[in-house]
Amino acid sequence: MPELENNEALSFGDALFLYLERQGMPLHIASVSVFEGEVEVEAFAPFIESKLPLVPRYRQRVVTPPLNLGLPVWSYDPHFDLRNHIHQVTLKKGSSAEFKAMAGLILSETMDRQRPLWDLTLVRGLQGNRTGLITRIHHCLADGLAGIGLMNALMDASPVPPRSSRRSRPLPALPISEPPSLLDSLIRSSFSAVQQVLAAHSELLTFAQRLVTTNGKQDEYAGAGSTLSPDAQPVPSFMDELSRLLPEVAAPARRLPFNVICRGPQKFHWTEIPLAEIKAVKQACGTTVNDVALATMTLAVRRYAELHGVPLQGRTLRIVVPVSVRGKEGVEELGNRITFLPVSIPLDLPGPKPLIAAVSETMALLKGAHLAEFVGFAGSLLGAIPTALQALLGPITSQLPLSLCNLIFTNVRGPETPLYLLGHKMVACYPYVPIGGEMGMNCAVLTYDGTAYFGFTGDVHAVPDLKCFEKLLVQSFAELRKLALPVPRKKRRSPKKVAVEPASPAPTAESAVPPKPVANVVAVA
Repeated sequence: MPELENNEALSFGDALFLYLERQGMPLHIASVSVFEGEVEVEAFAPFIESKLPLVPRYRQRVVTPPLNLGLPVWSYDPHFDLRNHIHQVTLKKGSSAEFKAMAGLILSETMDRQRPLWDLTLVRGLQGNRTGLITRIHHCLADGLAGIGLMNALMDASPVPPRSSRRSRPLPALPISEPPSLLDSLIRSSFSAVQQVLAAHSELLTFAQRLVTTNGKQDEYAGAGSTLSPDAQPVPSFMDELSRLLPEVAAPARRLPFNVICRGPQKFHWTEIPLAEIKAVKQACGTTVNDVALATMTLAVRRYAELHGVPLQGRTLRIVVPVSVRGKEGVEELGNRITFLPVSIPLDLPGPKPLIAAVSETMALLKGAHLAEFVGFAGSLLGAIPTALQALLGPITSQLPLSLCNLIFTNVRGPETPLYLLGHKMVACYPYVPIGGEMGMNCAVLTYDGTAYFGFTGDVHAVPDLKCFEKLLVQSFAELRKLALPVPRKKRRSPKKVAVEPASPAPTAESAVPPKPVANVVAVA
């Protein structure tokens, strides 16, 4: 891969994650992986160094222009040292609880912006002869899907690593980097503002064109499990649905116990569910894997609310679902290519079957109304705000009591076959999604090698009992899993067998006895 351009400006979406970040609210994506055997740091560091040419951005840091005039730029770190990005810790007991506590401490820290915004921490001493790996990448560098591309680049699909990665080769020399001048920042700022306005205009035209060309098509609304009869009522137009949905989306969400301003530090817990069982529910209900995961999380939140005495009658859960806008050819591209889909799901439905039907219908409706594109268009308008004002208001905005949603739930499809690190098989990978504002608890799902791995991020003050979500999620899916079980057939009762006495032998002439007269029977009224 060729070297990247020096002093390349970040996009508005990437820079926004820098502006919103503050102490107690780090904005990086991460994962906690588990490998078979013991991974030695002496072999691990040269291995990662051999992979750096595949990801040139890992040698670039973020440089902020003077007075925040213009977007930050990527600039090669003249003092790059791999030792600043590879660490190791050793657990005392090696238990799962100790591992999770260590992960929470590491994930609570913000990264040094004077260096490239990523690091890897080997966790030694896990029980069962295993090694942990905590990977952090700042959200301005990659979104979840790009993180999967990085995972594939840094690991191998074979238990035998390539020969080229077994020894460290000198990295190519870094180009000379000079910080942008004030005049250059002013020019970039003006050019960036014009670009954002043009981008917003383009997205508006694209959005309007989609509404016109797909207006009135029923199949846009039909979910995977929906059935429309020939005499069904016509589906409302997209503009009608959009005008109905916008007030609901814009209204503040009703707070749940974990909707508290994040102050830090954070906790991180996880659990997993076999992917085959999720697909069985999907198949039985005619939905998608994402719909089943959303329904499972909704049931878990409902159970949590009930534990805290929250009345559920008439209450809805608003979940923000990140939606990728990458093309198939852009999976390995860094940066953020996402928009968001706000999904409102009732919490007072009578059972799992109506719930998963509501989730499926809601997702189909929102996708059909192109609400994700509308949210992306609104984000483009925000990008036209001067960067200096964005940098000033970002940390303040993240501390305002704004309840736009209850939580973020992201589902990323990972590798379907095992990955290896220096010949050690990765047996688990739990994804981390940051929290912020009043979203004191968020959840991420990563499917890898036949298992769906759920990661729960929570602020220690907003959700001190975050661990209980592990059990609540498993219990909730067990309730949904019953939908995939075959309905037992009622056994047909067999007719009762009547005992038949053996027939008496036919009387002979010698044994024949004349019958006795029968007494008269008198009926008594």
